[in-house]
Amino acid sequence: MKPGLRSGQVAEAAGVNQQTLRYYERRGLVAEPDRTLGGHRLYPPETVTILRVIKTAQRLGFTLDEVADLLDVSVHRHGRRPEAGLQARAQAKLIEVEQKIADLSVIRDTLREAVAAGCDDLVACAESSCCPLPFVELAKGADRVEG
Repeated sequence: MKPGLRSGQVAEAAGVNQQTLRYYERRGLVAEPDRTLGGHRLYPPETVTILRVIKTAQRLGFTLDEVADLLDVSVHRHGRRPEAGLQARAQAKLIEVEQKIADLSVIRDTLREAVAAGCDDLVACAESSCCPLPFVELAKGADRVEG
């Protein structure tokens, strides 16, 4: 039997818990390991790298499904289209993140205006046309839906 690392060793080295390791194994992100005669899992050392890659990709905003696709592409590169790889997916994720940042900037600016305006009563703000919070526009949209 080839030398390998037990679950606890892999999890500790990768900075995850054993339940995460098993979950990734069930999802197919990590290959099912060999087992000892006693039934203990023995993972190849590269499993640590794969786990670190998964966690880093998640921190960059990729979902587990997206990570699974990226891992699949990297394992089965031959004959793949260039748009299926990391470069294209990272570009798409960057566009998505930039849109979220733009949306969050609008939210931040609106909340700053509300704080500066002294908004303190949600109902009073909703009825005031000078409130920086978009209640008036939302109410108009609701009127169109209801009426």
